Amino acid sequence: MTWTLLLVTVVVLGVALAVAVQRRRDLAAMARALDVRDRAIRDGSDEAKLQHPIVDLSRCLGCATCVAVCPENGVIEIVHGQAVVVNGARCVGVSACERECPVGAIAVTIANADTRTDVPNITSRFEAVGVSGLFLAGEVTAHALVKTAIEHGTAVAGTVAERTHQLGRAPEGELDLLVVGAGPAGLACSLEAKRHGLTFVTIDQADAPGGTVAKYPRRKLVISEPVDLPLYGRLKRSAYTKEQLIALWQQIAQQHALPFRGGEVLTDVTRDESGRFVVQTNRRRYVARHVCLALGRRGVPNKLGVPGEDLAKVSYSLLDAGSYQGRRILVVGGGDSAVETAVALAQQPGNEVVLSYRKQSFFRIREENERRLAEAVDAGRLEVLYGTRVVEISDELVELEHEQQHGAAHAAGGAATAVAAAPPRIRLPNDEVFVMAGGMPPFELLEASGVSFDPALRDVPEPEGERGTGLTTALSAALGLTLGTLLWALWHSDYYLLPLIERPAHDSHGFLRPGRAFGLAMGIAAVACIVVNLLYLLRRSQKLGLRFGSLRTWMTSHVATGVLAVMCALLHAAMAPRDTVGGHAFEALAVLLLTGAIGRYFYAHVPRAANGRELALDEVKSHLEAVDAEWSTEHREFGERVRSEVGALVDQRQWGGSFVGRVFGLLGLRLDLRRVLARLRAEGRVAGIPDAHIASVTSLATRAHRAALWAAHFEDLRAVVATWRWLHRWVAALMVLLVVIHIVYALSYGASYGEVSR
Repeated sequence: MTWTLLLVTVVVLGVALAVAVQRRRDLAAMARALDVRDRAIRDGSDEAKLQHPIVDLSRCLGCATCVAVCPENGVIEIVHGQAVVVNGARCVGVSACERECPVGAIAVTIANADTRTDVPNITSRFEAVGVSGLFLAGEVTAHALVKTAIEHGTAVAGTVAERTHQLGRAPEGELDLLVVGAGPAGLACSLEAKRHGLTFVTIDQADAPGGTVAKYPRRKLVISEPVDLPLYGRLKRSAYTKEQLIALWQQIAQQHALPFRGGEVLTDVTRDESGRFVVQTNRRRYVARHVCLALGRRGVPNKLGVPGEDLAKVSYSLLDAGSYQGRRILVVGGGDSAVETAVALAQQPGNEVVLSYRKQSFFRIREENERRLAEAVDAGRLEVLYGTRVVEISDELVELEHEQQHGAAHAAGGAATAVAAAPPRIRLPNDEVFVMAGGMPPFELLEASGVSFDPALRDVPEPEGERGTGLTTALSAALGLTLGTLLWALWHSDYYLLPLIERPAHDSHGFLRPGRAFGLAMGIAAVACIVVNLLYLLRRSQKLGLRFGSLRTWMTSHVATGVLAVMCALLHAAMAPRDTVGGHAFEALAVLLLTGAIGRYFYAHVPRAANGRELALDEVKSHLEAVDAEWSTEHREFGERVRSEVGALVDQRQWGGSFVGRVFGLLGLRLDLRRVLARLRAEGRVAGIPDAHIASVTSLATRAHRAALWAAHFEDLRAVVATWRWLHRWVAALMVLLVVIHIVYALSYGASYGEVSR
């Protein structure tokens, strides 16, 4: 007994310690995720430039599938057991999270589509609204992926082919389709047009197909997922560098003799009196029934607007980093192109590379680029100057100033005291300057062609709101299966209501008994349902790499087969489970169904409440910042001090404190907060801060503290409820074990038992 007690104590304490350590790790990870989200909100990177994920917390189960399948780490993280967008700027629009979410809790949409004036108005067939026959495809539509651009171009050519089939071929001297742009969208459109036998021409300002991709730095990874091209099929690789993809495109264009004309710059798109499009380039004039504009969004590179920018050493793209060696180089910009350029140049022998970015941190770059940048900086190959801007470029030097200095001078009306307080200007010896500050999209040309950017004319989809947990649908399906079982039992009630000892004499015994006919079939069906139910776990696991069927369909089958397995097992037991291995397996199966239902529906409510409190906390923080912005500098310092000290209390309570400490805090024992606020009020009065200002900021700080305590309370409650999932899993393991034993027993002794029962 003493040995048993000792061993049990060791096991219990060991498990408790492991749970406590894991719990602290989870809290630390959530704290980091929320800190990243706060910084993203402050930097304006909480939403992507183009496509942005939206999470429906009323549906999210916290399975973390979206985090696992996202190609860019840091876009979505699990907070309080649910998926939360922490850095939307990193989203590249792959939409893997939307496709793989088993409960449809994520939608990837264009951010702020109802107010944006940089998104063209197009129909579902990519046709410009109000301009029949004028199509847009690829990045110009606000969709950035190469795969998406190929799909757009293919769809446009398919639509043109349908209309051409109805109208007949264009007369001589007139094209069925003119494709402007030979990037992924334009190339796919051309190949599909070739497949349909259309008369078409593809033009591009570059001398060879490739589009914007051709301007990427060397060895840049362009495609990282399967892609299908018309007349070619599925690309043989899942990943292509820029050089590999361009070579392949040019090979395909030559192989299929695409009518490509390079070096032509689009200048005008109009319509004649007969409704045909008249397209003018710098070289010739085209007449076409349909036009596909696959121009991209980069357009003309953005200039810095500083003296010396027109010098020959200033470039706006990098095609071959190997051409620059032993040079003193400045790269300007904060996006992926700037980072990739700087890292590539830093890898060349003898280069001294400096990257200048006007903000204090990078927030729109991909994780892989962030990692490569950090490695280059740590290795001493690259220096990053944050918060700086170029003010002048000369033959031998580049002069920069700190962004705070620039802002302070403007804020103070150029006062000498403001400038003197800022760091001095930086003078860098320099041979080359690369400006990677984006480009001016060809919106003016598009508008002149008839394309509208007016949000009022746009068919904006309904806002992505909460759609509920799907409880009604699931309950309806479960009720239907249960009613079916009940009707069957009532139909054969004359047998099922008999005592077990009297059943062998009934006429239906041979048909309904567990080991024969219908009863045996129900047992086999129950086992089949259990197997299918467990296959969902294999499909959901990202480590195994299984991709058969959509995860959403598997989730639906997981719920349906769970209910159906219990009903089949009940009929297999002839409505009378006994005190046997099979009977205990049925009991475990019933408990599994119950715990699964609780885990599926009730577990989602607590994380949602916790994240709701986090949103409330964010709202209070934004109010505090808004109040600070309206005050003078001295008053803002007081507000910042209040926010800082109360924020430290929030972190201590929410993430660093114990469960008991948070419970007492929630019950109103906020002595630490009262003490801090009393001291800050006294300091504010001494500093001459008006009582109204002190009252407003301390009131908001109190609300923030209360919201943080509630969020922590719900998080602790979620941790307790999460043990239900462990119970569900262990019951599942027990049930599988009992079912296996039951099957082995039935196969071993079923035949002899059947002979005896006769």
